[in-house]
Amino acid sequence: MRKDFSEFKSFIRGKNTAVIGIGVSNIPLIDFLLDLGANVKAFDKKNREQLNKIADYFEKKGVELYLGDKYLDQLEGFEVIFKSPSMRIDHEALVKAKSEGAYITSEIEEFVRYCKGKIYAVTGSDGKTTTTTVISKLLSEEGFKTWIGGNIGIPLFSKIEEISEEDKVVLELSSFQLMTMNSQVDVAVVTNITPNHLDMHKDMDEYIESKKNIFKYQDNSDLLVINTENDITAGFRNEAIGKVREFSSKRKLEDGAYFEDGSLYILGKEVCKKNDIVIKGMHNVENYLAAFAATYEEVSIQSMKAVATTFGGVEHRSEFVRELDGVKYYNDSIGSSPTRTIATIKAFDKPVILIAGGYDKKIPFEPLAYEGNKYIKELILLGATKEKIKHVFDKLSTEKGISIPMHMVDSLDEAVFKARDLAKTEDIVILSPACASFDMFANFEIRGNKFKDIVSGL
Repeated sequence: MRKDFSEFKSFIRGKNTAVIGIGVSNIPLIDFLLDLGANVKAFDKKNREQLNKIADYFEKKGVELYLGDKYLDQLEGFEVIFKSPSMRIDHEALVKAKSEGAYITSEIEEFVRYCKGKIYAVTGSDGKTTTTTVISKLLSEEGFKTWIGGNIGIPLFSKIEEISEEDKVVLELSSFQLMTMNSQVDVAVVTNITPNHLDMHKDMDEYIESKKNIFKYQDNSDLLVINTENDITAGFRNEAIGKVREFSSKRKLEDGAYFEDGSLYILGKEVCKKNDIVIKGMHNVENYLAAFAATYEEVSIQSMKAVATTFGGVEHRSEFVRELDGVKYYNDSIGSSPTRTIATIKAFDKPVILIAGGYDKKIPFEPLAYEGNKYIKELILLGATKEKIKHVFDKLSTEKGISIPMHMVDSLDEAVFKARDLAKTEDIVILSPACASFDMFANFEIRGNKFKDIVSGL
């Protein structure tokens, strides 16, 4: 049972409150906290020049800013601290603040704690954004007022008083957001779990445990949707508190969602043919199955089919950019893990010219080489991980005698130009880096937009 928001309004009024991170989700949060009467100070490792107009905006509102490399040195004397999602709760500055009595939370945690609407929360290593978006489309198609947030959409905490009990809320939640989550969601969806974000998590066990928080606080009337074909998520059935509904792309499930003989089914009812779905690939079939399983009680088969046959996909996910000289270019900048990239390139009917490499999340690239090689015609590598990826493909060549032509470059521009030189009529060029963007770009959207700009300028 979630709390009444009036409790938070009474609690926060007059409190000395720190907000760590002046980013997309925390900018409206700071405004909202000010409106609720909190005494707010904001912290960010960016300097004043980098924040530019945002710094001016908040200083005019009387918000004291602590910026630059030593921005956390002044984090003391606060009653409430809102941390950024990527900041670990065991950061020494937070540990010290907690020992001094501070209440430490985040924008998304407080939203889930007080939201009146029914919450559908989605997590997983791959497919989160598409599954979250599809669920929101299904609910909207059925006629519900639907809000989408978390890792995507808009920061929702500042909108919380606009959301009614009849509304539906769909959240994409990362392992970082879930690490300290201890509130109930009505429907929890776990798409799959494979090694990811091991640069931020201590180990794979911690990563898995953070994902479990999406269903740990449910009650027996809530629903957990899991991928029965993923060994880790299949095991969650034994720990579930509420109802469990599984989905599978490989076998029939009497009480779940499944793919069989070219069609997608939910509880034995055919929804649509695989070939009717606009966004291609078995990974998207699985995303739809997860969404059908999550919404079956409230969304008709008719609405499910309408979305599946019209929804064109999310930007930066196997997004068609253009065709030039008979060569098709695709942007899959969201592909920030080997498993995601493999799922993407498998969806094409021929091996692709793949542009990969980026920030090192400390996850193994062997799957990309040993499982993905059959889908790769040429491999163009860039970024901090290019030598690491090259090493596993060299090992594949030595051990299995399978050799993929590799080309090392120093920039995304150079990568696109190399792809154009290599490509022949009817080839497919795709940016699906199997890595995060942070070595060269602030986020995957900026990386994807840069790729599109370069391709459009060819």
